[in-house]
Amino acid sequence: MKIPGFSHSSDDSRDPRDPRAPRDARVSAGPVVPAFRADDTVSNGMKIAGAWGWRILVVVACLAVFLFLIEKLAEIVVPFLIALLISALLQPFVRLLERHRVPKWLSIVVALLLAIVIFGGLVLLVVLQVRAGLPALEKKSVDRFEVVKQFLAAPPFNLTSSDYNSVLDSATTAIQDSSKSLLSGVAAVGLGGAHFIADGLLTIFATIFMLIDGDGVWKWVTRLFPRRARAAVDGAGQAGWHTLATFVRVQIFVAAVDGLGVGLFAFFLGLPLAVPIGVLVFLASFIPVVGAIVSGAFAVVIALLFIGPLQALIMLGGVIIVHLLEAHVLQPLVMGNAVKVHPLAVVFAVAGGSYIAGIPGALFAVPTIAVLNVMVTYVARGKWKSESQRAAEKDATSEVVPEA
Repeated sequence: MKIPGFSHSSDDSRDPRDPRAPRDARVSAGPVVPAFRADDTVSNGMKIAGAWGWRILVVVACLAVFLFLIEKLAEIVVPFLIALLISALLQPFVRLLERHRVPKWLSIVVALLLAIVIFGGLVLLVVLQVRAGLPALEKKSVDRFEVVKQFLAAPPFNLTSSDYNSVLDSATTAIQDSSKSLLSGVAAVGLGGAHFIADGLLTIFATIFMLIDGDGVWKWVTRLFPRRARAAVDGAGQAGWHTLATFVRVQIFVAAVDGLGVGLFAFFLGLPLAVPIGVLVFLASFIPVVGAIVSGAFAVVIALLFIGPLQALIMLGGVIIVHLLEAHVLQPLVMGNAVKVHPLAVVFAVAGGSYIAGIPGALFAVPTIAVLNVMVTYVARGKWKSESQRAAEKDATSEVVPEA
């Protein structure tokens, strides 16, 4: 009811977009135009790409910082990683002795002494073989040099004695001119020897302490993480350690097959120093794929220089057969089941590791990739969540104080 002379507010005077306005007014006002937002100019695909992009950049930055720290602390990191490999190899033997009621300290001493005896025995065998075969090797070297000299004296090279003398004079002059650099190189070798001794002592001490209290060290590392993440960290670490131990044992088997195969080919062909060649291939094969190829090429060169081209071709065929055995039988069936890493990833990991950190990078590239793969897979599967829940329930139960 309207009273004359008074102003009355009416529903019709309200904003048509007001929800309390009459329906007819709202309909007549037309559609509501939403406010403009800057996000509307970016497509969903670009939003997803941006979200992934900055996360990838953060991961790459973290990896770059991690690699930078490893490079700066290589004198500490490399002995620690070698100690990890040795501990992963010796720990099952130590626990086997403990299960047979052998004291822990005695089990560790026996395992370390056994490892030293085996490695030292291989080195001693190489030294004795080289010492025994050195006179014959010198004689064969002189004979092969004469053969090469006669070959170069014939057409189209036509090299004479004066040419050899000029080459020797040039080499002598170059050595005299670079005497300062040679002296600095000798000093660097001496410094490298001191670093080698220090790194060896660090490796031995780290191995001993990890065999004595490796579980305690890992528990301390786990406690550095938040309580909710400890189950994931602990489970991933246990899975990674199991993979590392399996990798070391399998790699020793693969290296032994490579060394034995190439050594037998060298022995039956009558190559000098066949046993040292086999040992060299065995040690080099700890760098997967690449190590066996490089050391096998060294055996081919030895056959070419000291026996002849036909034997060098046979040696090359033997190296290829051993490499094919590793690539198509040992790597897929034995190594693949142990570390679950594709052979192509192994090749690129070794290449990238050698490019970044040289021989240590090539040595530790594959076990690092294998361990990280297992740890990330364990965390992604989420099995640790149930374990974390059980641990939380156990802690809650233990905190309840029973009433008197």
